[in-house]
Amino acid sequence: MKVIVCENYEEESKKAFEVMKDVIQKNPHAILGLATGSSPEGLYKEMVKDYQENGTSYADITSYNLDEYVGIDRNHPESYYSFMHKHLFDHVNIKPENTHLPEGSTQADADAYEAELKKVTIDLQLLGIGRNGHIGFNEPGTSFDAPTHIVDLTQSTLEANSRFFDNDVNKVPHQAMSMGLGSIMRSKKILLVANGANKADAVKAMVEGPVTEKVPASILQKHPDVVVVLDKAAASKLSK
Repeated sequence: MKVIVCENYEEESKKAFEVMKDVIQKNPHAILGLATGSSPEGLYKEMVKDYQENGTSYADITSYNLDEYVGIDRNHPESYYSFMHKHLFDHVNIKPENTHLPEGSTQADADAYEAELKKVTIDLQLLGIGRNGHIGFNEPGTSFDAPTHIVDLTQSTLEANSRFFDNDVNKVPHQAMSMGLGSIMRSKKILLVANGANKADAVKAMVEGPVTEKVPASILQKHPDVVVVLDKAAASKLSK
């Protein structure tokens, strides 16, 4: 696991973009696993800027998103489908038919998405990390072998995400469909970005703690190619 500590969020986003662009330049047909949330917004901004200024093409890129809420319309402003279009898809030349996001509300829907994932190998999987150590919506206690599944979100995750729903925890969907930890670990390379002091405990547990299902992100210690890009605040509790 390679850990890169940056001065601030802007620098962190630029460094994460360097990792992303390297993969795309080496393989114009790369398959990307994409994530949502506030952490990767700066990275997507850098990707759009680079596309506009340098013409880096996404015409042959394929993407598979990590997760999606259950129970809200795709066109809801806080759906992850809307997020991806707002921050990336509408601003680069990726083909709509090459973008894939989880959709549905049943385990059968999750099984169908997992079946699609098993037909491909993700070249670079982008991740954030939750305050409780979750990656995707794989909450503490999730099996390390889990495939794509329907998740009941924990109270801490509901509270963390309420800022996107008028700070009303009751408006946050209580379930999501998420790639499982087993799905994520099949990726060739993983890029995790985290910023802010509120992520410091989770980052320390991920990087330096025991590998335990109590901290889902700790499984990344067992992956052969992980790059973790942090700002100083998120890295503040690391001993190394």
